[in-house]
Order: sequence, then structure tokens, then C-alpha cells
Amino acid sequence: MLTFSRNKLVSIYRKDDHTLCARGILEDDIYGMEMDVTVTLSGMEISAVRGKWIRMENSECPRALPFLQEAVGFCVTEPDFAQKVQKTVGRKSCRHFANILLECCEAAREAAALIDTGPAAGDTVSSPVDASSAVPPKAPAHREQKPQVKNPAKRSSREGLIIDLHVHTSEASPCSSAPLKDLVEEAKRIGLDGICLTDHNHVWDAATVAVLREKHDFLILRGNEISTDQGDMLVFGFDADIQGIIQLPDLKEQVVKSGGFIIAAHPFRGFLTFGIGQLGLTPEKAMARPLFQHVDAVEVLNSKVSEKENRFSSQVAEGLHLPQTGGSDAHEVEEVGIYATRFFDTITDEGEFLTALKQGDYKPVAFRKTMT
Repeated sequence: MLTFSRNKLVSIYRKDDHTLCARGILEDDIYGMEMDVTVTLSGMEISAVRGKWIRMENSECPRALPFLQEAVGFCVTEPDFAQKVQKTVGRKSCRHFANILLECCEAAREAAALIDTGPAAGDTVSSPVDASSAVPPKAPAHREQKPQVKNPAKRSSREGLIIDLHVHTSEASPCSSAPLKDLVEEAKRIGLDGICLTDHNHVWDAATVAVLREKHDFLILRGNEISTDQGDMLVFGFDADIQGIIQLPDLKEQVVKSGGFIIAAHPFRGFLTFGIGQLGLTPEKAMARPLFQHVDAVEVLNSKVSEKENRFSSQVAEGLHLPQTGGSDAHEVEEVGIYATRFFDTITDEGEFLTALKQGDYKPVAFRKTMT
């Protein structure tokens, strides 16, 4: 049987008071490449980019390297940043380099937001708990009995339904290489019960997704990963088309009016790579961050961050008594289901999904590691 694997890793560190440095690595069965990106803290502009081939498809590949320099001067926080990278680096250089560049810059943007919140240096982070052992909120005493979702991977109510709450498609996220059809097929193959389409600042049409749900005989739900001044948010039950970066309190106000739900996505991505002495972020200080006043739950299992960062997120969520979720943050087909969320309510459509989120009867799970 033919197989294909791809690994992508991004790390970030603070070079000095004015500069962040990110390193991205991509390895698959065809390519091997590295990228180093320098971003200024003052203007969040790319000041330097260096790409390196470790393994390439053919002798033409090195010609892509000079075009990486066209990204120098791009502002990471501009609303059309991703589109500019895809139009320049993606088309002139290499789409794989473009994807790594976007990942590096997203990590830099979130790290800069953490620095802006300004905890004092010199503190230590206490040993966080394991997110997989977190106790979910107490389940309601009685639940309405509803018909099971039509799905080949049905489970009993005791086992719950397992849904990947954080998935990106190549159709709607410039940084994703995963077609929706392939994501669904892979999700079904490994035994997931559903996936949520959470493309970056993109609103999927409800009728289109309903057709896809029926076509694939699989639970496909809509969401949106929205960029805010305090990090990325997974938003459900909210159809407004938000472009660029929105103030989190403004987003919260709009989501409340629509009856929606906000999950803080990978809230501490990149912060442990700075070193504890530089950030000094303890769980107690993290709990005081303003963003947690405006979210309904916290993503504590995400495949694009370190285990330490996931555990730290879990400790903060527990301290604030906020529900905890898991999602793969898949940008490649083989990443879907790495992490997911187990629900103990019956979910057959978006209305039931939103109700289940608000009831809080779920927990994050490391799914793919145990199922494949």
C-alpha cells in the first residue's frame, strides 16, 4: 500500500528587545526544506527571510530561493498578508515555502501579542497538568433522547461522539494543503464522527455544507478561525464575514448577539520557546489575561503547539473553570484527528452542536494516536 507522510514544525524565539526569529521545517517523502524568518516587534514587518533546501524534487527547485526576498517588508498584521504571500512567494517561489512562511509569521504575531500583555520577567511556570486527564464539566442530569447522526462511525451515548473542532481546507485557507474531500475521507477512515471547518476568516455557506454533509454521509460543521488583537478565536454559530484583525471585545459583543460560541485557539502557542526568564508567565498571571474574559472555552489540545504549551493551556482553563476542547488544527490531510473533542450529547446538525458546546459536556482527546 502506498503511503505519504509530511511533518511540519515551527519554533520561535526572541532574539533581542526588537526582534523575533522563527524557524520553519517541512519534511515529507519528496521535499525537505527549512526557513528562517526575522520579524520586527515595532512594526511586525519581515526584515529577513532565508530558505534552504534539504531535499528537492529536481534541479529547478533552487531557482525558487531568490523570490523569497520579495516577502521582506511585508507587515504580518495586514489583513491581506496571507494573500500577498501566496501571490508572491507561492506563485514565484514555491507554495511549500509560502505555507511555511505563513506558519512562521502567525507564530510571530501571536508571540508578539503575548509580549504586549507584559507580564514581569523572572517568574517560573509551575508544572502543568496533563490535558488528557482533565475532568470535564459535570453532565446535565437529564438529556433529551434524539436520533443518532447518520454516520458509519456511530458510537453509543456512553462512548460519545468524537469531532475534530479545528480543521483547515485548501479551498478556503491559503496556508492549507488539504482538500475538503480528502479530509472527509481520511476522517471517516480513522473513525472520527465529524469535523468542523474552521478556515481563516472564512464563512462557509450553510446550504453548501448541508449538501456536503448529505453527499458524504458525514457530520460536517461550520466554524471560523477569526484573527483578533488578542489571538485567534474559533467561533461557531456566527455568520458575519470578519476580515482582517478585530478587537476581541467587539467580536464577543457580536457573537453574543448571534447566540454563538467562542473558543480561544492555541492561546499560548510559542510562548514557552522564549524561555521562562524572558516571559515570566505563570498560570496565575495567564488567568488574568483579558482575553479569557471574552471566551467561552479554551482549546487545550492542538497539534501545532508543544505538549508543554497544551498542558499550560489546560491548567489555565481549569483554574478559570472554562470548558476545554481539542482540535487538530489540520493543514494537511494526515493531520486530521490528531486531537479532537469527545461529546456526550447527540449531535446531528449545527443547532445541536451549538447547544452541546454551551452545555459543556465534552472533553479533549488525543484521538489519532490511539485509533491508528
